[in-house]
Amino acid sequence: MEKHSPKIDAYIEKSQDFAKSILDYIRETVHEFCPDAEETMKWSFPHFTYQGENLCAMASFKHHCTFGFWLEKEMKTMKEITQDIEKNSMFSLGKITKIEHLPPKVQLKKAIKEAMELTEMGITMKKAPPSKTETEIPDYFQTALNENKKALTVFEKGSPSFRKEYINWITEAKTETTRSKRMEQSLEWIADGKSRNWKYEKK
Repeated sequence: MEKHSPKIDAYIEKSQDFAKSILDYIRETVHEFCPDAEETMKWSFPHFTYQGENLCAMASFKHHCTFGFWLEKEMKTMKEITQDIEKNSMFSLGKITKIEHLPPKVQLKKAIKEAMELTEMGITMKKAPPSKTETEIPDYFQTALNENKKALTVFEKGSPSFRKEYINWITEAKTETTRSKRMEQSLEWIADGKSRNWKYEKK
């Protein structure tokens, strides 16, 4: 990982025009208050890590950006900031379409510092235990589904086995590149109402 990743440079450059200034601002703010933060791409989104652990992440979509902390549920600061925000999976600051939609820098500083302190203490993200009948949906896949309403509707109406086949296929990928490709393909097939193994099903 690097302090300043060319991959994130490219990600920002390919983003919508309105998003570039937002992503640049988030990036600069994270590095301002966490000089030791390193950049990396995970699950197709820019992430900032600290002491080898995920600190926060941002993403750009067609009409908005998102930003959030991995340890949000453990952070007092984020509970104060997000109490009136409609959350979007792990990206806890909701849909951001301009810099003014972000919390004031003084609050962002407080949140970043708190996330750093929790990381230094060895606190890790708590995961809810999976249901006995349902396979847990990874945050990154849920976020992608939320951005594709057609796929989301089909996925939610599908059987537990229908969902499990896709989730397992994605989570069993050996590399992030493979995972991203599988996730993109899954969204396309799900939106078309196809099962994971539709090519092999008897017509």
